[in-house]
Amino acid sequence: MKVGLLFGSFNPIHIGHLILANFMATNTDLDTVWLVVSPQNPFKPSNTLLHEFDRLHMVSLAIADNPVLGVSNIEFSMPKPSYTIDTLTYLQEKYPSYEFVLLMGEDNLPLFPKWKNYESILQYHKVYVYPRSGSITTELPEMPNVSFVKAPILDISATFIRQCIKEEKSIKYLVPDEVAEYIKVHKLYI
Repeated sequence: MKVGLLFGSFNPIHIGHLILANFMATNTDLDTVWLVVSPQNPFKPSNTLLHEFDRLHMVSLAIADNPVLGVSNIEFSMPKPSYTIDTLTYLQEKYPSYEFVLLMGEDNLPLFPKWKNYESILQYHKVYVYPRSGSITTELPEMPNVSFVKAPILDISATFIRQCIKEEKSIKYLVPDEVAEYIKVHKLYI
């Protein structure tokens, strides 16, 4: 089983995440893509994050009808903040017959050398890089495990969606209907 891992805060999950995850699962050599809900990203402030279980539930709602997508809460029981190398190592130990591939936005490439043990990620795992609007091309040495995938570019952000909610503007078509309903019922991001 070849599993793509799309890490994120998913605060909230939106159509851009879903289109990308589905595209990677159906247009590459991956068998499935797991959306890994990160409790705390070491590069992002946590004061705007919803509780991790709310974010996990919204991801579950969003992918419920898609057999090629899965959701993982693996980082919930790990030390915080979450470091990708630790999660990859844990998953490889838990599922030794699986091959895990890191899915990364092109905008993360300039920061990648600052990631904990990034050399080990490149040594032991493949990295599929997808385009992001406004990305600055970075000088990474040629790495045999890094592949660039021509995926659709969708300039939708969770920050924009949260702002729309605060301003009482519609988020229809930006998030799945089930996610929009969950946000409305639970009065999230207001």
